[in-house]
Amino acid sequence: MNAMQEPSSWIGEEPAADNRKIEREQIKLEKRLCREVGRAVLDFNMIEEGDKIMVCMSGGKDSYTLLDILRKLQKRAPVKFDLVAVNLDQKQPGFPDHVLPDYFKSIGVDYHIETQDTYSVVKRVVPEGKTTCGLCSRLRRAILYKVADELGCTKLALGHHRDDIVQTLMLNMFYGGRMKGMPPKLVSDDGKHVVIRPLCYVPEKDTARWAQYQNFPIIPCNLCGSQDGLQRVAVGEMLREWDKKFPGRIESMFRAMGNIVTTHMMDPQLHDFRNAKATGIADPDGDMAFDHEELPTAPTLPGMQVVQLG
Repeated sequence: MNAMQEPSSWIGEEPAADNRKIEREQIKLEKRLCREVGRAVLDFNMIEEGDKIMVCMSGGKDSYTLLDILRKLQKRAPVKFDLVAVNLDQKQPGFPDHVLPDYFKSIGVDYHIETQDTYSVVKRVVPEGKTTCGLCSRLRRAILYKVADELGCTKLALGHHRDDIVQTLMLNMFYGGRMKGMPPKLVSDDGKHVVIRPLCYVPEKDTARWAQYQNFPIIPCNLCGSQDGLQRVAVGEMLREWDKKFPGRIESMFRAMGNIVTTHMMDPQLHDFRNAKATGIADPDGDMAFDHEELPTAPTLPGMQVVQLG
């Protein structure tokens, strides 16, 4: 049996909450979070019978939300799976190493703290003033894969949300010259690990609000996340400003990532442009693919000029 057999159990509307203690908005938000995470699990078959899922915990709002919602879904899921919370203590100066263990004990979840001094490595290798995120991420990923093997985990769950995914797409377009995002589910380069992102449908504002409601003991990242001038920070600010001026833009960009017309891009590996010839047979991927009945009208697209042909 797998997660696709009983969708109503994943997307159920009833939250595990005490209505006497939680305000109406909190209940609505909990329902929404459970629904969106459940939908992601179904759409991408993220969790299957017997899985042991390593929930990677940074101490930020997103990883706390991920663990919390997965634990709620675990109670009513149509498949049986286990969770283990894992934190990588990178020995950053001032890191409060008691916070996460205390929290894990308080909620009764299995956990593992892996201590590896990647901070010293990053500071030694990366020149002063340069962004440390790339090296830090690679070191962290390798260590977490090793821990997953040691703990017998079948999946690694990361706390990336919808906004992270769109930001990654924009970063790759602006700075990498490629259309590449952050997939909801992937297999590692060595073919040994499956990584899932159950929060892929969840906007950042919802994880931020849930973290406030639940009063999670947030631990800030002082090694890379607080560096000024990060490209991701700049792109995030740009997207938020766009969404303020034109509400729904981030959601529309996110949907576009799952609605790609390869014949109207420019990658010859995805479409054989060289051998495209007129056949006399109608093709739904031809000129008509430019048209879309749901395309917004001109007033909602600033800068678009409408030309009326007589």
